[in-house]
Amino acid sequence: MEHPNNTEQRLTDLEIKASFTEDLVDSLNQIVARQQQQIDLLMAEVSHLRRQEPDGGAGGFSSLRDELPPHY
Repeated sequence: MEHPNNTEQRLTDLEIKASFTEDLVDSLNQIVARQQQQIDLLMAEVSHLRRQEPDGGAGGFSSLRDELPPHY
């Protein structure tokens, strides 16, 4: 049979670890929620950019091979 103080100390240690784990899970949950908001905003921005038409003739190249280098 274990010594009563040893069992009580182990229980206290487990409660402390559980408390730290709970704080960590809460912190990670907040981070994940914030990152999801950022992802949603970025997806909306990408969608908005895809809907935009090229500015009056500034774009219009079908590929980078069609563009002239700046020194020409």
